[in-house]
Amino acid sequence: MVFSIPIILFVASLASAELAAGTDEGLQPASRLCADPGERPARRRPGMPVDEYQLPPCEDEREGVEPWIDPFDLGPPVPDRWRIVETIGIKTNLWDPYSGHNPLKGDMPMWGHDWYYSIIAVSDTIVEPRRFPIPVGGATTTRPGSLDTIGRGETTIFAQNLILENVIYKGDTVFRPPDWEFRFTPVFNINQVHADEKGILNVDPGKGGRSSRRRRDTFMGVQALFVDYHIRNVSDRYDFDSVRVGIQPFSSDFRGFLFQDSQFGVRFFGTRNNNVFQYNLAWFRRLEKDTNSGLNDVTQALRDDDIFVVNVYWQDFLKLGVFSQATILHNRNREGGQTEYDKNGFIQRPSSLFDERTRNYDVTYFGYSADGHFDRLNLTTSLYYAYGEQESTRLRSVDEEIRAWFVATELSMDFDWFRPRFSFLWASGDDDPFDRKAEGFDAVFENPQFAGADTSFWIRQNVPLIGGGGVALSGRNSVLASLRPSKEQGQSNFINPGIRLIGFGADADLMPQLRLSFNLNHIVFDSTRVLESVRQQGSISDVLGQDVSLSLTWRPYMTQNIVMRLSAAALIPGDGFDDLYGDDADMPYSVLLNVVLMY
Repeated sequence: MVFSIPIILFVASLASAELAAGTDEGLQPASRLCADPGERPARRRPGMPVDEYQLPPCEDEREGVEPWIDPFDLGPPVPDRWRIVETIGIKTNLWDPYSGHNPLKGDMPMWGHDWYYSIIAVSDTIVEPRRFPIPVGGATTTRPGSLDTIGRGETTIFAQNLILENVIYKGDTVFRPPDWEFRFTPVFNINQVHADEKGILNVDPGKGGRSSRRRRDTFMGVQALFVDYHIRNVSDRYDFDSVRVGIQPFSSDFRGFLFQDSQFGVRFFGTRNNNVFQYNLAWFRRLEKDTNSGLNDVTQALRDDDIFVVNVYWQDFLKLGVFSQATILHNRNREGGQTEYDKNGFIQRPSSLFDERTRNYDVTYFGYSADGHFDRLNLTTSLYYAYGEQESTRLRSVDEEIRAWFVATELSMDFDWFRPRFSFLWASGDDDPFDRKAEGFDAVFENPQFAGADTSFWIRQNVPLIGGGGVALSGRNSVLASLRPSKEQGQSNFINPGIRLIGFGADADLMPQLRLSFNLNHIVFDSTRVLESVRQQGSISDVLGQDVSLSLTWRPYMTQNIVMRLSAAALIPGDGFDDLYGDDADMPYSVLLNVVLMY
């Protein structure tokens, strides 16, 4: 066997030399796919004698036989790999991104060979009848002779947003981020609100005459305007470093508990170790918001409110399938001495709480968040500790220590088409508003996707605090009882009652196009001492009530291009609600019809 290997190699080398020469035997190069009649080919099919095998003739004159076609002949060359689909019959279709080749969706370069353009157009329509307690007086109520503190709280909102997201980017984005990205997202808003009482939509109850109970407004906001530069790749797997400058969206955690907004800033971000680690290093300065639409108002000066963020994401930390995140966020506010009224005439800064005194504050949040699963158990959790100082709103030239904390957890499990959920949230409250300590947790700008989110009455609606000086018990799209005038234009408030929430819910996919969601949340205050001081009222129960909500989401094409949602929610009053608003107050409710059309 040892001697046979050299012999085989020697014979093979002779055969190769003979084929390479080829002239003595009349052989043709192996690349020939046809031969003249009588030619013996250089290669043959295994098992067929050489004398019997012939290549097809170059000009086959046999009747009924198709000419030989080279399978490697792909026809004329195409300009690039994006337009190759046109050679197989797929045509450009600007209206249907799924059925054709669409240059408006980045399917092919718009300029040169690697500059692309993509547009996303979204129509977002909301119709929202609702009812909650509304403070009135004898001078503003629509019922002459009435001296009730609480008026008829029915209001109806209609809002239409048209969102146009324009993106221009450069580079091959199949495996790596683009080299350059320019994004501009204007939002055009029309909104109309009808209320049953006067003095609710504008501080002047007589403004508008007979139409003082109706307000119509339009606005154009800028929710994104930034440039993104890909600095470098740091590995063969396209780990990278990038920088983004301008108005840009950012979320400090998975569920939007602390800071989720689109603000002006500079952000460095990237990945390491094959995307196992992700990081953000960012600075933001907050924009003023339009009062009635909640959109960014770029016509006003930037607020003196800075946010510095450092966070790191670690995939499969603690357990395979769990995404962990560590965050440090510092909020520096220097709006002391400033007074700000919204476009409806209501004061926003300072808050009309206690002495209505302007203030500065510095607060640092230390947080940990996780999102993933332990076997079949899905888990999302966030923990924050707030540490800092603020100028007192009650005592001149006195600083207060900020010491507050927050924890939220959601557990769920999938059973085929059915997913039950358990939710738990605890935000600390201040148990003594006069002890020079601020122990009520408040966020920078929250937008929680938790416990029913915007289908929940408590999270969706801004419930006024009767007798609280124009502040809200809870803000719109907020879960915290922060006692702010609004989260859009007000300052963070760390002297608040805090909140505790225990919830049960479920998502049921009745059909691939139809989902039914249900949530029941039991809500209590962490401490009512602040409420008792603000209201100058005796004991107030900590049980706010039970929030019940039900929603149907229909996606007729099983995509996000058409989404229709109908939800209804109610707050079943507890003893604490009755202490604040009276035993005879009507039960708060809200109905939401939302239609989203996306191109």
